[in-house]
Amino acid sequence: MTATIDQTTAYHLGLLHFVHVLMSADGIIHYREQLALEEIKIEQNIPSDLFKEFRYSIIGKNELQVFKEGVALLNSCTDQERLCALVHLYRLSESDDNIHEEEVRFLFNSLKQTGVDFEDVVLAARMTKTAREVQAMR
Repeated sequence: MTATIDQTTAYHLGLLHFVHVLMSADGIIHYREQLALEEIKIEQNIPSDLFKEFRYSIIGKNELQVFKEGVALLNSCTDQERLCALVHLYRLSESDDNIHEEEVRFLFNSLKQTGVDFEDVVLAARMTKTAREVQAMR
């Protein structure tokens, strides 16, 4: 990774780091999680080159290293970006219809490390879900 990155890139990379750790938390990467990752990449306009760079950058790193890098990246972002990243994680944790203990631990640790309030994440996730449902009805 480059020494200095812009805020959007830091947000994208931080989000990808956290998504990777969450998807790996229960030891199984589910098909629905893969679909959710694709949706996140599209929704957040994450360039494929950046995604490839991210995938290459985590080779040989353990989950703690990936997590710490994600924390550093997201903590360089705005409060709104951190909240948005945690909302994506919350939604992703629900995507396989079963929230595992390891995922809960990761989510709470992520909240603690980024200073994001859990109630804000839940509220924002509900608002996002409602907005999507309204959009789908149109």
